[in-house]
Amino acid sequence: MITLHYSDEVAAALQRNAPIVALESTIITHGMPFPQNLETARLVEDEVRKSGAIPATIAVLYGQLHIGLSDDELTDLAQSKNVSKLSRADLAACIAKGETGATTVAATMIAAKAAGIHVFATGGIGGVHSGAEDSFDISADLQELAQTDVIVVAAGAKAILDLPKTWEVLETLGVPVIAFGQDQLPAFWSATSPHPAPIRLDSGAEIADAAKLRKALGVPGGHLVCNPIPAHAEILEDAIGPIISKALSEAETSNIQGKAVTPFLLQRIFELTDGKSLEANIQLVLNNARLASQIAIEMG
Repeated sequence: MITLHYSDEVAAALQRNAPIVALESTIITHGMPFPQNLETARLVEDEVRKSGAIPATIAVLYGQLHIGLSDDELTDLAQSKNVSKLSRADLAACIAKGETGATTVAATMIAAKAAGIHVFATGGIGGVHSGAEDSFDISADLQELAQTDVIVVAAGAKAILDLPKTWEVLETLGVPVIAFGQDQLPAFWSATSPHPAPIRLDSGAEIADAAKLRKALGVPGGHLVCNPIPAHAEILEDAIGPIISKALSEAETSNIQGKAVTPFLLQRIFELTDGKSLEANIQLVLNNARLASQIAIEMG
C-alpha cells in the first residue's frame, strides 16, 4: 500500500468533505519557464480557492507522492532541474527510486483517484502526435481517460497534436468528450475548431450528474470536459496554425522524439508568438480551474 502525503490544506479538506480540485505539476516543470511557472501555479491555486474549492497540486518529491504542496514545496519544484516527467509507466519507478517527478495528465489522474479526488483541472491533454501513423506516438493520457474515474477539465487537446486522430481515438475508447457551453470542440489556444462536439453540457451541475450516472451504470473511465479559452485571450487558428506547422517541422528536422516533443514545441511556439502563447496558456488554465471548482462543488 502506497503512502500518500497530504498537504495540511488538503488533509483538512478531505476530513470535512470539502470540494477539491487536483492540479498537475508538469505545467510547472515542463510547460513554462521560471518564474512564470511559479506565479502561474500560485494563481491557479488561488483561483480554485476563490471559486470555492481546495487545490491539490500533485507531484513526487524525493520518492514521496504528494497530494497538495506547501508554498515552499511549490517554490522548490518550480526551480528544480532535471525533474522527471511522469506518466502511468514510470510513476511507481520514480517513487521506488526516491526521485522527484512532475505528473502528467495520466499520472495526476492516477494519484487523484487514489486520494479520492474526483475532478482535475489542467491546460490541455496529450493525444495523437503528428506522424503517429509512423511513430505510434500517442499519449498515455487517452488510455487513462478510458479507465480512471476522474473528470478532467481542459481546453481540449493541445493544438500541437493531430486533433482529428485524437478525437477518433477517444471515441474508440468510449471516453465522453464534452464541450462546455458550445457545439464545437475548442482547440486549446483557439476557442473553436471545425470539430463538432460529441456531447454538449452547459453547467457544472450537468457535468457532475453525467459523471455520477455513468458510475452508477458501472461504466469505467473518466470524462474529458473541453472548456473553451476566454475570447479575450484566444489566438485564432489562422494566426496560430502556421506557427504550429513551423514548430512541428523544426522538431522533425531536429529529430526531437518522445517526452521531449511537447516541451520543445511549446517553447518554440512561445518564441514564435513573442510570448502570446504563454499568456493565453495562463488564461485558459485559470478558466479551467474555475469550471473544475464548480464541478467539484456539484459532485458533493
